[in-house]
Amino acid sequence: MTLKTVLLAVGPGDAERTDELAETVIEVAKPAGTTVVLGHVFTRDEYDDVLDRLDFDPDHEAVDPNDVAGRHATIRDLASTLEEADVSYLVRGAVGEHGETIVNLAEDVDADRVIVGGRKRSPTGKAVFGSTAQEVLLSSPCPVTFVRAESE
Repeated sequence: MTLKTVLLAVGPGDAERTDELAETVIEVAKPAGTTVVLGHVFTRDEYDDVLDRLDFDPDHEAVDPNDVAGRHATIRDLASTLEEADVSYLVRGAVGEHGETIVNLAEDVDADRVIVGGRKRSPTGKAVFGSTAQEVLLSSPCPVTFVRAESE
């Protein structure tokens, strides 16, 4: 299977694991000359909060989720690391429920692989709080690599 596009799904909990995510995506993408899509998914509330923090004025300017994602610190850090490693990338932003929207984004960019971060959870924790990574693993249109945070 040829890897043309890898989606690195980034969410609000990934700021602490950018090193692990970057290392994994570079390990997968660089040897194959693959383009990495840095996809940041926001829930509606997260998106509204980020618009406020980043001084976007949705009443006076058209706001594109791709622009919002591109100005997010986690995406900027990952982009910088990919540039240093000479890995090509694109930035995509999306608004919706994390798991479903990551799967939709993977379909939209025709991803050959999705890389998603997460943390170790007990079975009870998954049942009570849900699991974005679990939804992506079960619903993705392509193989998924799960990157667990080294420490919590």
